[in-house]
Amino acid sequence: MIPTVVYAIPAFVLLVVVEALSYRFLPDDDERGYELRDTVTSMSMGAGSQVIAVPWKVATIVVYAAAYTAVPWHLSPSSGWTWLLLFFGDDLAYYAYHRAHHRVRVLWASHVVHHSSLRYNLSTALRQTWTPMTGLPFWLPLALLGVPPWMILVEQAVSLVYQFFLHTERVDKLWRPVEWFFNTPSHHRVHHGSNQVYLDRNYGGILIIWDRLFRTFEPEAERVVYGLTKNIDSYNLVRVAFHEYAAAWRDVRAAVRWRDRAGYVFGPPGWSPRVSR
Repeated sequence: MIPTVVYAIPAFVLLVVVEALSYRFLPDDDERGYELRDTVTSMSMGAGSQVIAVPWKVATIVVYAAAYTAVPWHLSPSSGWTWLLLFFGDDLAYYAYHRAHHRVRVLWASHVVHHSSLRYNLSTALRQTWTPMTGLPFWLPLALLGVPPWMILVEQAVSLVYQFFLHTERVDKLWRPVEWFFNTPSHHRVHHGSNQVYLDRNYGGILIIWDRLFRTFEPEAERVVYGLTKNIDSYNLVRVAFHEYAAAWRDVRAAVRWRDRAGYVFGPPGWSPRVSR
């Protein structure tokens, strides 16, 4: 099975080239633009993630299909209400997935890859994890609601394609009603900021209403500083992919008490026994 998003990759690459050329011919001193090594790293991480995604999608659809067949109710794919339910259900699942992957360190170790670039452009959208296995439980309830598994995968792909276009500094704030309901480049720039005021904000996928509802929304105000609070300063693909797993393992090995070991794994990024006390 080939993930649906793979078919959009040629368009993604073309748009990366177009955006890079726009910086060449229409530079902006307030925008960081592209840097070759950073772009190659992002696109290489994206290519690796798709290689891993092919067999993993097979395993995912087997699990979703088992859940779907286990329930006595099945929603019709020919009904517009099913697609409407799926749209909101998928977006809420993505919010829960995204928030958890910022607040639980072992999950953050997978997601941190996407935040490791010091630049913010369309190639950053392609900088994806090589350990996508942590996402499976968050969409499982949709299969238990009777949504056909293939529909879940299609809606996930739609969300990912939408989010690709959020990764740009070339688009300013949009019309106010759009900014209120939908995730936009402005909102997602905040999410990628390492500024203290921007940390753990704007988790939305297509919609921003969940952040407003659950009080994790922050509008773009001060200039965004991209990257991590402690950057890795490396373009080595293995280090980019696994550095946080290695750091967590070092902390676990150094801990004396089991409660501290658990804290280093399941606590938020930056957790330590001293901070806990």
